[in-house]
Amino acid sequence: MALSYFPQASRNQHTPHVMEERVEAPRVTEDLQEAYVGVKDRLLNAIDATKSVLGDLRDFNKKSWVVRYPHLQEQPEEKTEENAEQPASPKRRKGMRRSLSFPDDPNFQAEVVVNPARAGMARSMTLASIADAEEEPVGAQQDEAEGLIPPSDSADFHVIRLDLKLGAHGSSSSPAALVSQLEKSSIANLLDERIGNAVAHIDKLRLRVEDTSSKVLVTGDLNAGKSTFVNALLRREVMPVDQQPCTTAFCEVHDAVAENDGKEEVHILKDGIPYNKNDELTFTRAALSDLESFVSENEDESQVLKIYLSDTRDPASSLLSNGVVDISLIDAPGLNRDLIKTTEVFARQEEIDVVVFVVSAENHFTLSAKEFLTTASKEKAYVFIVVNKYDHIRDKAKCMRLVLQQIKELSPATYDDAEELVHFVDSASAIENGSPAFDQLESSLRSFVLVKRSKSKLAPASTYLRHILSDVDLLVGANAIVAESELKRAREDLDRSRPVLEKMKNGRQALEDSLESVEEEGASTTRSRTKALLAGALDRVSQGKLGVDAALLKMPSYPGLLYILDYARDVKRTLLASLDLAVKIAEDEARVTTSNSVNKISRLGDEHLPEGIERPRRVFIPEAMFSPRADKNARRKSRHASSGAVVAGGVLGLGLGLAQRPDMLETSLFDLFDVHHHFWVTFGDKKAEDEDESSMTALSIASVGIGALTMVGGQAIGARGIVEGLLRISALFESESARKWAAPVIGAVSVGAAVYFVLELPGTIPRTVGRRIKATLAKEAEERGAEGTFVESHALRVSRETRKVLRLASWDLKDLFRKAMEEKDREVQGAEDVERNAKKALDYFLRVGGETSEVRKLTGLGLIA
Repeated sequence: MALSYFPQASRNQHTPHVMEERVEAPRVTEDLQEAYVGVKDRLLNAIDATKSVLGDLRDFNKKSWVVRYPHLQEQPEEKTEENAEQPASPKRRKGMRRSLSFPDDPNFQAEVVVNPARAGMARSMTLASIADAEEEPVGAQQDEAEGLIPPSDSADFHVIRLDLKLGAHGSSSSPAALVSQLEKSSIANLLDERIGNAVAHIDKLRLRVEDTSSKVLVTGDLNAGKSTFVNALLRREVMPVDQQPCTTAFCEVHDAVAENDGKEEVHILKDGIPYNKNDELTFTRAALSDLESFVSENEDESQVLKIYLSDTRDPASSLLSNGVVDISLIDAPGLNRDLIKTTEVFARQEEIDVVVFVVSAENHFTLSAKEFLTTASKEKAYVFIVVNKYDHIRDKAKCMRLVLQQIKELSPATYDDAEELVHFVDSASAIENGSPAFDQLESSLRSFVLVKRSKSKLAPASTYLRHILSDVDLLVGANAIVAESELKRAREDLDRSRPVLEKMKNGRQALEDSLESVEEEGASTTRSRTKALLAGALDRVSQGKLGVDAALLKMPSYPGLLYILDYARDVKRTLLASLDLAVKIAEDEARVTTSNSVNKISRLGDEHLPEGIERPRRVFIPEAMFSPRADKNARRKSRHASSGAVVAGGVLGLGLGLAQRPDMLETSLFDLFDVHHHFWVTFGDKKAEDEDESSMTALSIASVGIGALTMVGGQAIGARGIVEGLLRISALFESESARKWAAPVIGAVSVGAAVYFVLELPGTIPRTVGRRIKATLAKEAEERGAEGTFVESHALRVSRETRKVLRLASWDLKDLFRKAMEEKDREVQGAEDVERNAKKALDYFLRVGGETSEVRKLTGLGLIA
């Protein structure tokens, strides 16, 4: 925005001169008053709109988005040999490049371009990569140069600046080193507090703009001659004057004619009670002649005095009695008297329309003066500066040059219009003898306060609004970049995570079905294979053969008739060991099948689990399958081993195979002569299905003993055969002819028995033992039920072990898949929340940027000289 009152051609002509007094025509005054009212109404609307913007920003900061506080650092332009030789083009320029970071996130670094605010436009901020090629015409630069905000200030905060003492990134005073302990919410709270203070100040601005009077604060350092200057303006000795600091109170000088019925007096305000000139309970009345003594007696107390004076001069000359507006002159204590007084002056300046700063030509600007002017410039672009005691300076040109240089740094707008705003005078000489320089000062001050009232009274409010709007632009611009960055990152996360989640959701049932299929296939395969292997082994054993062929397992050799029982025991142990070996082979095959199935489950995990998800940590050890488990339940059941199922190559977890069972190794006569078997073969309704040849085939060699051997080998073995044989033998011996044949028959029987024991018995014992082993296992199975058979129990045990391993592997994979899907779902939901919030924030910040542009148009006062 370009706000210019004073002729630009005379900016650099800073020599004081006498200015002729001009009396404005009544019509001109009326026109100015009408223009003032119109500008005031627009400014009030701008104040309300700005307050609404700040209120919305505070609500948005608390409820929707943690507003980040940006830190901008100047980035020096890199010069190359090519552009170093080329002079800068006067027609076009680039935006100001800055490094953007945030105190709560030192790792965030972005290079941005900040475009200063101009009339009707928000101060914009874009990423440097976008704005590098963008250049602006020279007209924009001229507008900015004529504005109230200097270009050097356009990339920093004016009002809502937080003193976080940020340094260069990576330095000892960087955000990471100094404010890394501050969280986003902490800084957001500080920012909210500062915005709240700005809202409170805007409320005071509104009261000041609506106020029909104007307040002129006269302040400065100690012994700068403030009271003398006020007396010179009033053309009478009113304020106490001494070589030592004497004014410790705020003395407000009002027109007695317009405000106190023409009565000159002093009202001493009571602390903590609102002043009302019609209520004597709110003040203490004193005579004007007692002012000096009262100030001297109450030097250490903080007082506010209302001084009512009558100015007998005509309205065209008087500042108090001007006929246009009520004016009060406020003589404030010295800034560097003490900290409390200085703070009071700082606070008081917020309700002041015009600041007249008195500085001694002998001392120039002290630190307190510089700090005050810096604070005041945030609201008031123009400050009326009086360089007092100028007549006592020997080298006046040097003094003027040094003072103006300091003013240029402290208040650039004041320096640009120094012809009207900076005056070098001697107040004491003006009171005694008059002074053309002081007359020019008084005329300029009167014109500034009365004729150019919009500039003196409304321009400070407009300047403050433009400063706070500029801060809002900078704030929302930086946060818009953050929101856009988070929106982009959230969408990238969604593009990466959402397809993975959808794939996992669609493949979950397929994974579970595949795992169930692998589990079922592995268990059924091991069960069927175990059944086939053990059934074949048991059939071979029942035929007197080894259950499985093994190089280390052989049938024992026949030791002779004398050791026939030992032979039967060895045969039984060998056959039982072959069954144990068959069980072990079945378990080994189950391990291989289980291992293959586990590998299938692992491949399913690689197929269905997304990348970056940890695979199951459990390691399958095939050797651990079928290992004895020494739990209490197994030890308790081991006491009943004889009635328990055969598991894991042993009995109920004892680790003992069939060949280790004492009850299975017991040998009896029936292991030599299976009477029960031959009885059912001969007299039973069924024949042994596994009988490949008759037990009588060996006796056919001896034709003489066929009949007797048949009787002995076939029928005499059973109980029925023995009884019938005895009856027949007794009947034979009753006959004489039979007695004749007794000897041959007995001989034949003896021969047949000898042949049986010598030739047939070694081969019959393994079959007999095998049949008895099978029968024993069958009898145990009958006692336990169908599933308790030797084959079924082992098949069920092996398949259960396989199923347990596969189910555990499947459970691990399902659990990882479930957790991965939940994590992806949370990731997607989190990204969606970030996307939604970032989109909302970005739209809000862009909308606020548009609102500040509209409000800024209302702050353009459109003033005339």
